[in-house]
Amino acid sequence: MHAGSNDSTPGYADTASANMMFVFAIVAVATIGGFMFGYDSGVINGTQDGLQQTFSLTRFETGFNVAALLVGCAVGAFIAGRLADLIGRRTVMIIAAILFVVSALAAGDAPSSVVFIAARFLGGLGVGAASVLCPAYISEVTPARSRGKLASLQQIMIITGLTGAFLANYVLAKVAGGSTSTLWLGHPAWRWMFWMQVIPAAAFLIMLLIIPESPRFLVSRGRLAQAEKVLARIFGSAEAKRKVEEISRSLATDHHRPKLSDLLDSNGKIRRIVWVGIGLAVFQQLVGINVVFYYGTVLWESVGFSESDSLLINVVSGVLSIGACVFTIFTVDQIGRRPLLIIGSIGMAVTLGTVAAAFSTGSLVNGTLQLSHPAGVVALVSANLYVVFFNLSWGPVMWVMLGEMFPNQIRGSGLAVAGFAQWMANYAISVSFPTMAASLGLVITYGFYAASALVSFFFVRSMVHETKGMELEHMRG
Repeated sequence: MHAGSNDSTPGYADTASANMMFVFAIVAVATIGGFMFGYDSGVINGTQDGLQQTFSLTRFETGFNVAALLVGCAVGAFIAGRLADLIGRRTVMIIAAILFVVSALAAGDAPSSVVFIAARFLGGLGVGAASVLCPAYISEVTPARSRGKLASLQQIMIITGLTGAFLANYVLAKVAGGSTSTLWLGHPAWRWMFWMQVIPAAAFLIMLLIIPESPRFLVSRGRLAQAEKVLARIFGSAEAKRKVEEISRSLATDHHRPKLSDLLDSNGKIRRIVWVGIGLAVFQQLVGINVVFYYGTVLWESVGFSESDSLLINVVSGVLSIGACVFTIFTVDQIGRRPLLIIGSIGMAVTLGTVAAAFSTGSLVNGTLQLSHPAGVVALVSANLYVVFFNLSWGPVMWVMLGEMFPNQIRGSGLAVAGFAQWMANYAISVSFPTMAASLGLVITYGFYAASALVSFFFVRSMVHETKGMELEHMRG
C-alpha cells in the first residue's frame, strides 16, 4: 500500500465536482447500519439481571448469553464480505436489516436461554454484515477527499446506536422500576429493551430500498452501464465515464472476478495488506472497549454505583464518544489516519493504566470490589477519557481504513477476513472478562488492556501506512 497522495494524484475525484447532496443522502442511509450495529451490541447492557433471573443462569452462562451475538457477528462478517462480491453490497445490507427485525422480536420473546442465544446469533449475522459492508459501501460511493470524513460517520452512528440502546434501557427500567419489573402487556422491562430495536431496524430496511448499488461492485460484475449511471449522479457524466474505465483497469490486472484466493500473493503467501487489516481489527478489540459497552452497568455497580446511576453513566460515556467522533470527522482528512491511531494508542495505554491503578487501591467485600470515593472518581474519569481516546482514533479510523485500504480486487475478501478476526477478538475479550475479573481481578484484567494499547502503538508505527487522499483504484496490496 502506497503512502498517501495529495490532490494532484492522477484520477483524483475532486469533492467540488461531486453532487454532495446525493452523496450525503446515500451515506446517511448506509450509516443507519452503523446505528443498528451499535444498538444491537449495546442493548444487552442492562438486561443481564433479567436474563439471569428468568433463565437461572450462572456467571459463565450469563457471559455466553451476552456473547452469543458476537459468534454470529464473526460468521456474518465473513459471509457478508464474500457474499457482497457475488450479489452486491446493498443486497446484503437488506438481508442484514431483515435479520435485525427477526432477532429483536425473537430475543424479546425468548422462552429459554437456548432460544435467546439463537435469536441473538441471528442478530449477530446482521451486525457482522453491517459492520463490514456499511463502511465499504460508504468508501465506494464517496470522493477521495471527503472519504475519511464521511466514513467516520459510521462510528458516530455506532456510538449513537449504543447510546440510544443505553438511553432506551435506562428509560424503560426507570418507568418499570427496574429492568426485571413488569412494564407493558405483562412483560418485564428487559424484554421491551429488545423489542424497541424493531423500530430503527424497520426504518433501515425501508430506506435501503431507495439507495443505489455500489458502482465498484457493478463494474466488477460487468454491469458498466448501471455503474456509469450511479457515478454520473455523483460526479457528472464526463467524470463517470472516466471512473468506470479506471475501476475496470484496476480490476483487469487480475483478469477475473474477485475471489477469496486473491488474498494470496504470487508465492502463495497471505498478502501483507491482509495482515495489516487483521492487526487493525484485532487490536481494536484487545484494548477492551467492549467490556465498557457490554459490562458497563455490572462494572460500575461493582465499584459502588446503583443500577440507575450505572445506566446513566453509560449514557454519559456515549455522549462523550459522539463528541470524540465529531472531532475525528473534522480532522481525519487533514491529520490523516495513522497519526490519529498513534495518538489513540498512547492515550488509551495511559488511561487504562490509570484505571488499573485506581482499582488496585480497592478491597473485596463479599466478592465485590469496593473503592474509596477518590479512587472511584479517578476510575470513572479515566474510563471516560479512555472512551474519548478510543473514539477519536481506533473506533472510527479502523473502520475507515478497512473500508478503503484494500485494492478493489480484494476488498470484499479482505473485509471478510478482517471482519471475522475483529469479531472473534471481540468475542474472546467479552467472554473472558467475567472469568478474568473473578479469577485474576480487575487490576490485572485492565492491565492487560493497557498493555495491548501500548503494543498497538508499535504495530501502527511499523506496519500501517497512510491512505489519506488516495483514490481506491490506487490502493496496493
